[in-house]
Amino acid sequence: MAKARDVRRRIRSVDNTRQITRTMEMVAASKLKRATDRVRAARPYGDALEGIVRSLYDPALAERFPLLRKPDRVRRVAILLLTANRGLAGAFNANLIRQAWDLMEELRAQGIEVEVHVSGKRGIQYFQFKDEPLASSSTEVGDYPTVEDAERLVGHLRDRFVTGDLDGVHVVTSHFRSALSTPPVTVDVLPIEPGEGGVPPDAYILSPAGTGILEQLLPLYVRNTVYRALVENAAAEQGARRTAMKSATDNASEMLDDLRRTYNRARQAQITQEIAEIVGGAAAFE
Repeated sequence: MAKARDVRRRIRSVDNTRQITRTMEMVAASKLKRATDRVRAARPYGDALEGIVRSLYDPALAERFPLLRKPDRVRRVAILLLTANRGLAGAFNANLIRQAWDLMEELRAQGIEVEVHVSGKRGIQYFQFKDEPLASSSTEVGDYPTVEDAERLVGHLRDRFVTGDLDGVHVVTSHFRSALSTPPVTVDVLPIEPGEGGVPPDAYILSPAGTGILEQLLPLYVRNTVYRALVENAAAEQGARRTAMKSATDNASEMLDDLRRTYNRARQAQITQEIAEIVGGAAAFE
């Protein structure tokens, strides 16, 4: 009976684990809905802001606006890595860390000094394990990032870029396509290069002048770029956690089916043995 008893104990353990993973899956699904709504709300504003900056952008303005400065020689850059404070999200954090690590090695191979800034406990723990010094670390960003979180993370980097202490700022985050597709990406935040296109400036009646608008919009554009990275990363985290917990729940269900079959066979063998012993004992008294 010991074998059957051990299997029954393991069945209870796996069933308890399945209840936990199922609950975590439901919580992640609920948070994913809210996080997805925030992504959808942030994208139109970010696209509109980028369109305005693109329309007013002119490389010649770099002398007047330091945020548009393109250094002749890149000497020092900052990498801002966004990870989660919690695990149990599959390869979500590992993919982000690998993306940042590869970028860091690539830049250092070019002779560029790299400083790493990390948001999230998982990223901090990894770099501490690798004995890689961090320029700054933060664990204050929650499941629902705010604009203030973005400003706190990128504000000092933006100021250092303006003074020339940094020649570039890169953000490693996740691009949220769907709950099942959240690839890590590198966003070049500084210097600002909004690209080509947009509505021609003469299509607007500008007040104040375009340069005056840029003076106010460029810092806002940098902050909003990081804010979008935060909300997309938060949604990607919940999507990855829901997928991981669903997979764990399904695996636990399959394991329970196998264990129950094993328990039934063990119990049946035990009953057969007990019947044989009873029959054998009765025959001995005849």
